[in-house]
Amino acid sequence: MDVILQLIQRRKVLAATIGGTVLGLLIGLAIGWGLWPVQWTNATPADLRSDFQETYVLLVAEEYAETQDLEKARQRLGVEFWEDEELAQRLQQVERARDGQQALNVRRLARDLEASAQAPEEEEAAEGLGTRLRPITLVCGVGLLVVALVGGGLYLYTRLVERREGVAGTVARRRPATPRQAAPAEEVAWEGQSPNAQFMTTYAHGDAHYDPSFSIELETGEFMGECGIGISEVIGTGDPDKVTALEAWLFDKNDIRTVTKVLMSKYAFNDEALRTKLAPKGEPVLVEEGKDLILETKMLRLQAHIVDVQYGDGDAPAHSYFEELTVELAAWVKPEAEEAEPRVPVSAPGSA
Repeated sequence: MDVILQLIQRRKVLAATIGGTVLGLLIGLAIGWGLWPVQWTNATPADLRSDFQETYVLLVAEEYAETQDLEKARQRLGVEFWEDEELAQRLQQVERARDGQQALNVRRLARDLEASAQAPEEEEAAEGLGTRLRPITLVCGVGLLVVALVGGGLYLYTRLVERREGVAGTVARRRPATPRQAAPAEEVAWEGQSPNAQFMTTYAHGDAHYDPSFSIELETGEFMGECGIGISEVIGTGDPDKVTALEAWLFDKNDIRTVTKVLMSKYAFNDEALRTKLAPKGEPVLVEEGKDLILETKMLRLQAHIVDVQYGDGDAPAHSYFEELTVELAAWVKPEAEEAEPRVPVSAPGSA
């Protein structure tokens, strides 16, 4: 004991430093864990891990494609909590990682967010930053030593990890649809002009992920838009789904909207409730063999020709769901678009 006291007397500065450090650590832990524990709630998408961010962005983009509610999409993404250009870069990364309709949804969301961000938002960003730093400011305000801040920081990190794991469990995972192979069809003409792109696609009962999409390009390789067909509505119960309506769509890179028409079975077309439900998705059209549908945008024209339709004969009502539906898609780029000044070719979503 005397030896220890002699060492302390000889090394007073060292002993005071070690004692102060230990005391500061104990005080900091007591405050951070006991007196003023941090309550971490409402984690934002900016705090999620990268793979969870991608899934979350895809869900927000899909909802925005259906509702066109930009303000709601901004709230879902928590745009004020992202660093400068961080959200735009994340959306661009998600778009490149996906293809088909998912990539188009993300592209439209990113474009509309950029257009709405003309006015400066420094005040909102500063307010959001202040909210996120509030727990740290509380710890710093007590005037503790640097060691006490380490204890509070460790607590914050632990709570953040727990919060991320909790949010991750609530994010739904979507399996992307795989495009079907399209066979070339016999060429058709519009005003004496052969189509710039022509495809044949068939939906077969049981293909729950049917969602083919096709690029429309000029002879120079310039990307002009996309078209495709996807499942719109199912009826009844059981597996596989009984598809009673599909939707044909046309995306024009020079137009702000995507044109859609709903291809309905006889049962769905004659059911007033179903027609009312599907009306917001696009113009309802009764599927009949040999029928032609026209979708038109600013620079594109799409003809969807019903080649063949076969209905299922299970326990569902007659002519209520498709056993098989074959559609030929022919797309034209309008002459005024081809005569415009050439642009740098744009790659279709998902291409290398």
